[in-house]
Amino acid sequence: MKTTISKLHSYKNNKKITMITAYDALFAKIFDNEVDTILVGDSLNMSFFGESDTLTATLEQMIYHTKAVCNGAKNAYIIADMPFGSYSTPNRALESAIKIFKETKADAVKLEGGSEKAEVIKLLTDNAIAVVGHIGLMPQYSRSEGGYKVKGKDEESINKLLKDAKAIEEAGAVMLVVEGVKEEVAKEITEMLAIPVIGIGAGRYTDGQVLVWSDMLGFFDKFKPKFVKRYLNGAEITRNAVKDYVKEVENGEFPTQKEIY
Repeated sequence: MKTTISKLHSYKNNKKITMITAYDALFAKIFDNEVDTILVGDSLNMSFFGESDTLTATLEQMIYHTKAVCNGAKNAYIIADMPFGSYSTPNRALESAIKIFKETKADAVKLEGGSEKAEVIKLLTDNAIAVVGHIGLMPQYSRSEGGYKVKGKDEESINKLLKDAKAIEEAGAVMLVVEGVKEEVAKEITEMLAIPVIGIGAGRYTDGQVLVWSDMLGFFDKFKPKFVKRYLNGAEITRNAVKDYVKEVENGEFPTQKEIY
């Protein structure tokens, strides 16, 4: 059965929400029926395309991958990231979000930014586009902030996070992602808001968790962020399988009689 935002809202204070990223139909189909929500993250620019950050992802790329995910997942709630530059003004944001909604079956769009994006969020929600907010460590701000920095370490940062979270909810967002934030601050935000709060590197007390699939399954193995738990050594398993394939081809062990017409 298709997961709706109403169902996700009913999980608040009752059941933890699970979210994972996906970029194609193959993995989306595997994840579907296992997790509540799938995020077509602009993280694909790094894990899928090999760039050093998310900033060069385009709207066309996000639409392409969102279409693929929607083809694979029929029941999970699907969220499409709005890439850098696609929501720099309210009108541009509306144009971009309408394009996503018209060309894909995404249930919501996600954008980064705090109270300064409240006007954008309100315009989108007023036009029947569900929005998921994203505060704390925001990858699209990595260049301007000189890297990826944990938030909520001092009073000024804490007050801004609380203000941003409230502004995003009041603007009409259906959910909020809180990334790279001290656990006690994420807990306060979660308790303060009526909408679900999904954490990534934000501790134990949010309404749910999200991880990038290639981090969680160990396919991206150059480094492991502190907040990531690897549930599979995917890169190692895949390399070993490819080595076995190469060995069998070179030795004449593949194909066997079983694989011959």
